[in-house]
Amino acid sequence: MRLPLRGAAGERARDVLAGRAPVVPARDAATVVLLRDDPLETFLLRRKQTLAFAAGAYVFPGGAVDPRDADHAIAWAGPSPAEWAEVLRTDERTARGLVCAAVRETFEESGVLLAGPDTGSVVADTSGDDWEADRRALVDRTLSFAEFLERRRLVLRSDLLKAWAHWITPEVEPRRYDTRFFVAALPAGQRTRDVGGESDGVVWMEPKTALARAAAGEMHLMPPTLRTLTEIAAFETISEVLAHEREIVTIMPPAVEIDGEVVLLIPGPEPGSETGPEAGGEPGPAEGRPAAERP
Repeated sequence: MRLPLRGAAGERARDVLAGRAPVVPARDAATVVLLRDDPLETFLLRRKQTLAFAAGAYVFPGGAVDPRDADHAIAWAGPSPAEWAEVLRTDERTARGLVCAAVRETFEESGVLLAGPDTGSVVADTSGDDWEADRRALVDRTLSFAEFLERRRLVLRSDLLKAWAHWITPEVEPRRYDTRFFVAALPAGQRTRDVGGESDGVVWMEPKTALARAAAGEMHLMPPTLRTLTEIAAFETISEVLAHEREIVTIMPPAVEIDGEVVLLIPGPEPGSETGPEAGGEPGPAEGRPAAERP
């Protein structure tokens, strides 16, 4: 897919391509595709129109890594940071920060917390005023995630996450993120809520519906979100999504000039995503394995 860059975006792209403007370093970030069944739906936030990045776009919960996310004091259950480093193809410290950021940002932006009092349980309800006060303190960065978990006597459940994708913002963009995408099931008993902040609306929606609305011009989806929804739309249940074998391939769309116009070249969905398991394919070797064994 070719995505034209026009106006100021096109001019900046030409400057970067010609070496007249520097490439901005990409910040580590994490985002989580929350899923629920019957039918399979994803949770999306609509970013405020006033924001400098992805204004008006529907996105999954997520954000940049806080330096404190790599704190060794964070109580941890499930695959270790070393195991995640292998899956995410990065160093152990970065992997720790990414997984923590995924859990923290999901709580900050949806009220859903992938943590529990022990390795085999998850918090059942996070809707009280005391939980909201802690969530706001995390957003304000007056409370670290390690302090939050210690105060609540909780452990981060890294086994509830599955690595899905790796996108890096194109080099010609003025704001850049090196983002790992994860998928996770909505824990039993928990409910998402509209917590405001950088979003002005939230919705649970079937991936196919979101794609249809985007095609009709009713929703703005950025390329990573569009591709991820296309891939998730191939499945019917959360268990199928979690059992699907993924090879994490880094995607950084290149900018090129074609016939006088600068465009981003966006790759299509993973081969086979259009057919998915409903086409009769055999489940991958992760079928039946606990989530802790397949980050």
